[in-house]
Amino acid sequence: MKITLLLHNAYAIGGTIRTTFNLAAALADRHDVEIVSMLRHREVPRFTPDPRVRLVPLVDTRVGSEDMADPRFGEAAQDFPLAEKRYQQYNRLVDVRAAEFLRGTDADVLIGTRPGINVYLARFGPRRALRIAQEHLRHDAHSKQLRAELARHYRTLDALVTTTEADAAVYRARMPLPGVRVLAVPNIVPAPDGPPSEGTAKVISAAGRLVRGKRFDLLIEAFSAVAAKHPDWQLRIHGGGAERAKLQGLIDGLGLSGKAELTGPRSPIEAEFAKASIVASASDAESFGMTIVEAMRCGVPVVSTDCPLGPAEIIHNGKDGLLVPRGDGQALAGALLELIEAPQRRREMAAAARESSHRYDPEPIAERYQLLFQELGSTRTGRAWQRTLGRIRGRVRRLLRRALRR
Repeated sequence: MKITLLLHNAYAIGGTIRTTFNLAAALADRHDVEIVSMLRHREVPRFTPDPRVRLVPLVDTRVGSEDMADPRFGEAAQDFPLAEKRYQQYNRLVDVRAAEFLRGTDADVLIGTRPGINVYLARFGPRRALRIAQEHLRHDAHSKQLRAELARHYRTLDALVTTTEADAAVYRARMPLPGVRVLAVPNIVPAPDGPPSEGTAKVISAAGRLVRGKRFDLLIEAFSAVAAKHPDWQLRIHGGGAERAKLQGLIDGLGLSGKAELTGPRSPIEAEFAKASIVASASDAESFGMTIVEAMRCGVPVVSTDCPLGPAEIIHNGKDGLLVPRGDGQALAGALLELIEAPQRRREMAAAARESSHRYDPEPIAERYQLLFQELGSTRTGRAWQRTLGRIRGRVRRLLRRALRR
C-alpha cells in the first residue's frame, strides 16, 4: 500500500512535523511511504526523515529559486481557506501544485496534517484513495468562519483523526460528519537515543514556542517562589519565539538572572530533558502535549496545568506526574516544591512516567492506523449511504426552515 502524508513545511521545526516524520517511519515498516511538503525554505530538513521515506517538496521558497520567479507565487491563494492561520504563507502557485499533485497521485491513502491542507485533500484528492484529515489543533482553536468551511469539506473525507479523545468528542458533538469516522489516535513519541535522566540534577526544564499561550511567564513567576526556598535549583526554558524579550525582562525583574535561563531552541529536546529532574508545562491549552510525553520518555516527571485537552489524557495525576489548575501560579509553585522536597517520591514518579510513556511507542500506534485503513476500506459503501442520508436530512431541514420563515 502506498501512503502519502501531506505537510505544510517538512523543512521547519514543529511538533506536527516531528510526529509526522515519526508516523511515516513507523508505517514504512509495512508500506511505501512518502511525505509531501507544500513548501521548502531550506536545503535539508531540520528533522532527519527515515531513509525509507521519500520527501517531495512542491514549492521552493528559497531566495533565487525558479518558483519565486513564477508570477503565480505573488498571487493570493484561492483554494487554501482564507480563515486558516497560515493563509499568508500560501499563494496561487501552491494551490496549483497541490491540486496537480493530488489529482495525479497513485497513493492508496492520503493523510493531511493541518486544516488548509485537509481542504486541498477534500477538493482535489482522488475518491478511490482513502482520504484522512488529521487535526493537530483543537476544534476550539479554529475560528467560527474556519470551522464552517472545514465542515463543508470534511464531510467528503473518510476519517478525521484528532490527538485526544476529548477533542474527538468535541468534533462529534459540534461538527456532525455523516459517513466520516471520527476518532482519536495519539502522536507517536519514540524512545530517546540517550540514557534517561538520573533525577539528581537540580534543574527544572520546560520547552516550547515562546508565545503567550504557553504561559512561560506564569512558570517563571512560580519558579521565583521555588528559588526563594531552594536557591540552588535552576529553570531552563528551551525554545524561541516572539515573547523572548518580554520573558527575559521578567527574569531580570524578578532577580532570577543566573537561575532562570532562556536557552533558545534545542533539538533533540530529549537530550535537554535528560539533564533535568522535573519538567514543567504551564500552558493555557494543549491539543496534545508532545513535550510532556518526551519528558516522560526520558524518565522525568512532569508538572503540568490541567488545560484542555491533552495533559489529563497523558498524565495520571499523582502517579506519573502532577496536574494543577490552569493559570494558578501558586499551585504550580506548590507542585514543583512538592517534588523538589520529596526526592524519593520524585524518583518513583519518574519510573512510573517512563513506564507509562510506552503507550506512545511507534508499533501500537502504527497498528491503530493499520486497523483504521482496513476499517475504512471495508465500510466504504455503508459510509457512502450515511453521507447521502446526511445530505438529504440537511436539505429537508433547510426546506423546513425556509417554510417556517414564510
